[in-house]
Amino acid sequence: MFTPIGSAEATITIFMDDMPIPARPGETIAACLLRAGLSRFRTTPVSGAPRLPYCMIGHCFDCLVEIDGVGSRQACLSPVADGMRVRTQQGAATIDGVSPS
Repeated sequence: MFTPIGSAEATITIFMDDMPIPARPGETIAACLLRAGLSRFRTTPVSGAPRLPYCMIGHCFDCLVEIDGVGSRQACLSPVADGMRVRTQQGAATIDGVSPS
């Protein structure tokens, strides 16, 4: 589905919901997680439906995840970094368990 540009070797590791995922320097979180076969990145606030990246250019917001404790980050625009902690976003982002108003 994807053709790697540059090195195809995954030399760093990110963690998705505490699961180690091999990553390639320079790729986005979304590309890395799609390559790893993840079935959802977030759930919708209203119905709880699972969502995956759709546009991969930052327009649709279907790739929202929590990155290093900060919610509502676009995985398709965020490059990987070694040791990065990514979490599935469940509904709307929260700050210390409270939805922002």
